[in-house]
Amino acid sequence: MAVGSRVAGVLPLAGASLAAVALAGVAVYTVGQASCADPGRYVQHDNGQVELVDSCVDPAQLPTEHHYDRNTPEPAEPAVNEMTDRITAP
Repeated sequence: MAVGSRVAGVLPLAGASLAAVALAGVAVYTVGQASCADPGRYVQHDNGQVELVDSCVDPAQLPTEHHYDRNTPEPAEPAVNEMTDRITAP
């Protein structure tokens, strides 16, 4: 077996390993730079509402409330595309 083919076989593995190490390093750095020491936790109340507590998240940056009742889901609209006429035609 030629040395050139061995090197050619190892290069993709080495490149993928290097990329994985670099991405892991970026992830560790990003988490280390996060200014929030307490990520908080979610608490579900007796009325079914879920609340984020003990967090440094600014409530003004969160989306407005959306009340969703699991017992009465919103109806889904049927998909309409160019195949609809072919399917529904007699």
